[in-house]
Amino acid sequence: MAIYYGLDIGGTKIELAAFNNKLEKLHSERVPTPQTNYEDWLTTIENLVNNADAKFGEQGFVGLGLPGFVNRETNIAEITNIRVADGKAIIKDLSERLGREVRAENDANCFALSEARDESNQYFSTVLGLIIGTGFGGGLVFDGKVHSGKIGMAGEVGHMQLNYHALKLLGWDKAPIYECGCGNQACLDTYISGRGFELLFNDLVGEKISAKEIIERFYNNEQKAVEFVEKYIALMAISISNLITILDPDMIVFGGGLSNFDHIYEALPKALPKHLMRSAKVPVIKKAIHGDSGGTRGAAALFLK
Repeated sequence: MAIYYGLDIGGTKIELAAFNNKLEKLHSERVPTPQTNYEDWLTTIENLVNNADAKFGEQGFVGLGLPGFVNRETNIAEITNIRVADGKAIIKDLSERLGREVRAENDANCFALSEARDESNQYFSTVLGLIIGTGFGGGLVFDGKVHSGKIGMAGEVGHMQLNYHALKLLGWDKAPIYECGCGNQACLDTYISGRGFELLFNDLVGEKISAKEIIERFYNNEQKAVEFVEKYIALMAISISNLITILDPDMIVFGGGLSNFDHIYEALPKALPKHLMRSAKVPVIKKAIHGDSGGTRGAAALFLK
């Protein structure tokens, strides 16, 4: 029986999970991400894989989910929040150490692939995965295969920028313009994300509170929170409608902390049509089925046909 390892490579932890060809989890191990040097980072991954090999008595296939991507033209990793591995040839170096092929994809692509591979979603040919957590990220799956683009950065929806309608919604002179970590301004990453949800509430309502508390106030029918959430949903609709127009997906699936705000699944489908072409249809919009295990599950699925 072939074994498939998916490694979720984060800034603070690395998790390896092993799956069979039905993507049923068989084993997992999690360790802190080394912050010391590249050699320690490679050794940590090597040890996780060797431990799993010893458990199953065979060499598993190794897929990585990264908070960034490996440039397909240079083979160099672009993962700015893992400094010890950023700018390194991680696929080449890990393949040599492990004695086997290693594949890697952006973690949002792995998330989208995991959801597209779920039995209940397999009849959706075009899947757009959107993560609304610390940032706003995206992944694209066409006919069961991740679409990475020419250099590997396809799906970086968080670095699309506020458009005319979004600025009009937020108030031309009052619209907060945030600096993004990528070096640009007004990227959707700092507005649509869970972090952006809190930033906007602070700037538009004048209170610095957590997303959890904003949502509690919304469900308690506090007027300021209700008005803010309506504006946030409108901002989502304006931004996501552009993705629907370009991709015409069968399904959009949300992950990340803010995806647990169930009002989104009721309100967003109603807010989208006014921003779409006349003949367009709002796709199926779902909450992720596999939650936190999507990263490892999707990374393991990189080897499945």
